[in-house]
Amino acid sequence: MNDTAVDYAAAFQALPGMVALLTPDLVYADVNEEFLRTAGRAREQLIGHHLFEVFPDNPNDPAATGMRNLQASLRRVLATGERDAMALQRYDLEDPERPGHWQERYWSPCNAPVFGEDGEVVLLVHRVEEVTELIRARGGRHPGRARVLETELYTRARELQQLNERLRRAHAREREVALALQEAMLPAGRQVSHHLAAVRYRPAVGALNVCGDWYDLVDLVGGRRLGVSVGDVVGHGLAAAGVMGQLRSALSATSRVADGPAEALDVLGRYAHVVDGAESATAVTTFIDFDQHTIAYSSAGHPPPVLVHPDGRTEFLDRATDPPLDARPDPVPRPQADTTFTDGATLVLYTDGLIERRHEDIDTGLARLAASLTRHREADPEALADAVLLELLPPGGATDDTALIVVRL
Repeated sequence: MNDTAVDYAAAFQALPGMVALLTPDLVYADVNEEFLRTAGRAREQLIGHHLFEVFPDNPNDPAATGMRNLQASLRRVLATGERDAMALQRYDLEDPERPGHWQERYWSPCNAPVFGEDGEVVLLVHRVEEVTELIRARGGRHPGRARVLETELYTRARELQQLNERLRRAHAREREVALALQEAMLPAGRQVSHHLAAVRYRPAVGALNVCGDWYDLVDLVGGRRLGVSVGDVVGHGLAAAGVMGQLRSALSATSRVADGPAEALDVLGRYAHVVDGAESATAVTTFIDFDQHTIAYSSAGHPPPVLVHPDGRTEFLDRATDPPLDARPDPVPRPQADTTFTDGATLVLYTDGLIERRHEDIDTGLARLAASLTRHREADPEALADAVLLELLPPGGATDDTALIVVRL
């Protein structure tokens, strides 16, 4: 491959289909030559103008829905960050040479996001294929039959559009239920309120806003000890979230009476053995003693917590790792290890969605996490959590769920 730089502006203009770039306010930022030719508009009539200022609905057609449908699609892309392919649309255009005269036109649109460095949608790619001639094909030989086919195709497309709208409304209601479920099963407000701590939860791309990842913070005896845990149940959606809720609640209760994190995971492993869907679930729990400046920890197949010392040195707590919950038919006592910390250190627990990437060694993800934590170690937990997520998660979202806890010691 040679080193010749690609002229992306020229490539964009040469694209064979109609393509436009819109700002989040639906103003034309750029269009290619095919868009200008097919739409019959000059560049100065589009660039800097609002989409629906240039292409309003046909005022002579009271049933026109093209503008409303297109606007809804573009708003969905902005809200979800996902591509949206629309059903066939009738969207008439005013004849540029005969003002007041409208041309019946049919289109197949698709809209997609362009992300900025901060992961926000900064542009919308609006690609359109005109299918007017396809709908009217064969009209010369069989005009009656062609009209029937045109009507049938357009009717089916309208039905598909209406079905999509109903499915989207149903999904929105299901997502509201999922959000309420997540909030009920991952309550952290009370536990975090008197500690310098931050929690974050990010579902996988395309998932409902619930998953099998969980976190927990538990005040232990006297308030000078704190239990901090994260876990991961295999799978996504409401089923995994139900298993997650059972395991989180069980560990939360067990931690309050266990002598240490290993005993807490021992009991949790026995409980997981009778919970359908808990197979291969992982968890790690830490007991922080603020008077003794010690952290006791134990892991059941989970990525190691990170202790960030005030001087920037990172320590992975990986000396007490055991197989996942319910991995052994006859449970044996789990290992436990201890480490010390000084005031101003930071403890970070997370799930594998933060560090694992396809076709990449896990050590690369761990090194990336350590570097990010060192860079931002002086930030408060809230700002530190946001910075880590911004640097480690892909701009379009991760393919696995992510939970993150940051505790300033």
